[in-house]
Amino acid sequence: MTTADKQPQNSGRLTGGRFATGNQHAFQKGRSGNPAGRPKSITLSEAYRRELAKVDPTDEHKRTFAEILAEQTVLKAKGGDISALKELADRTEGKARQTITLTTDRREQIEQAVDRMIERAAAEGQTLTREEAVTALAACVPEASGLIH
Repeated sequence: MTTADKQPQNSGRLTGGRFATGNQHAFQKGRSGNPAGRPKSITLSEAYRRELAKVDPTDEHKRTFAEILAEQTVLKAKGGDISALKELADRTEGKARQTITLTTDRREQIEQAVDRMIERAAAEGQTLTREEAVTALAACVPEASGLIH
């Protein structure tokens, strides 16, 4: 009996993504198994925008949900609701800038960098003032100028 006789005959049934013979693939080479691609999904923000753009069927003036919520927020702010007032200000004026307080460690690092710049210049026979060093460092590290002055 030859090796070919010992191999079971196969009708070409699929098993685990391959034909049972093991030498053919279930999918053709170079052709996607999912030609339509991943289904498109929307973000939560997009879903909110769609809902807010809908007209409220119970509203006698046929306003959108966004218009109704805006009016309610204005009325709450007018009544003294600070969180509603903050929401209106943030949405209309933009959020207020926040300052960043850096630790004294950061200031010391910048001071040391300025000192090293002055020392290097002196070692090369040049004169570099503290102000010039701060200006040069601020070009690379914008907060340097504010920390030292």
